Amino acid sequence: MDTPTSPPQKSHGRKTIRPTLKPRELMEQTPDLARVWKAQIITLMPDAFPGILGQSLTGRALKDGLWQLDIIQLRQFGEGKHRNVDDTPAGGGAGMVLRPDIMAAAIDHARRRITPAAPLIYLSPRGKPFTQAMAQSLATGPGVSLICGRFEGLDQRVIDHYNIIEVSLGDFVLTGGEIPAQAMIDASVRLLPGVLGNEASTEEESFSNGLLEHPQYTRPADWRGMEIPPVLMSGHHGEIAKWRRAQSETLTQDRRPDLWAEHQAKPKAR
Repeated sequence: MDTPTSPPQKSHGRKTIRPTLKPRELMEQTPDLARVWKAQIITLMPDAFPGILGQSLTGRALKDGLWQLDIIQLRQFGEGKHRNVDDTPAGGGAGMVLRPDIMAAAIDHARRRITPAAPLIYLSPRGKPFTQAMAQSLATGPGVSLICGRFEGLDQRVIDHYNIIEVSLGDFVLTGGEIPAQAMIDASVRLLPGVLGNEASTEEESFSNGLLEHPQYTRPADWRGMEIPPVLMSGHHGEIAKWRRAQSETLTQDRRPDLWAEHQAKPKAR
């Protein structure tokens, strides 16, 4: 007698994507998934992806087709035997600059693979700061195209021609845009429906309401002589909410006076 087999699990109409440390080969053979948030990366270091994005919740969501990763290797558009992508700065100076013709070829190729509504962003230390609000805006759109800079940066004419948005992760300089790109994608992907599982978990996080998040506690109730604040063990949800709000306000005032000033300047709900 044949042993009955269970029916195959449904994938909700999406094909499965498996994270890999060899993204170029994967992405060449991966079809576009309809209505799926896409993160597109133009980079000289394709082996950096998916990196940490292939782990934990973002990795599982990638595997399940909740979002898609599209890697464009800049070197394939380079010139000559060594696929050169850069040249010396006009006017002299140290380092090298990414050539406009090479980057333009990569951008044109990339933008044919994503909806025009997806913003085109260059990771740059002189860009506007990346914020939670920006992550939320990206998560509600169709995806994003990210350009990872290297060397001394990108020829300004490319930025001007394509109206590229420059975004910075902070007031510091890295060797390239790959780490900021992963951070931006992580911050955006975790806000996509179905990725975290508990949608309410994003509503009380730092920056979601303009304030830093309140302190968190869990068992054991007494650890090394330090107890969980009694109000959190009281079961009175109204008092707990008031305590958490007060803690958020105090932390924001002490640690981020800039955020506190912005919060104070907002119109109060009536």
